[in-house]
Amino acid sequence: MKREIVLFPALIGGLLMTANPAPAQNFCAARAEMVKSLADKFKENPTAVGQIDGSAVIEVFVSEKGSWTILATDTNGQSCVVSAGEGFEFNVAALGEGA
Repeated sequence: MKREIVLFPALIGGLLMTANPAPAQNFCAARAEMVKSLADKFKENPTAVGQIDGSAVIEVFVSEKGSWTILATDTNGQSCVVSAGEGFEFNVAALGEGA
């Protein structure tokens, strides 16, 4: 049986090293507001999540058209856009049978 996983560290590393990401311009708000705004304005939905040293959570929001936003949320629920751009692609690796 084959399973597929998203290579999250490689994904984030690739996104952060994108040649021309849009400047975030220090845009911050409550997480619920940010999630609603990303869904309403850009049709972006949460796709990946990771924890940063227990002090924040980073999420990647992606639309079907390939737009993406990286959002960091602190322990108080305040979220800030880290970066955003176009042309998102998944980096998927297939695991061997029995993995």
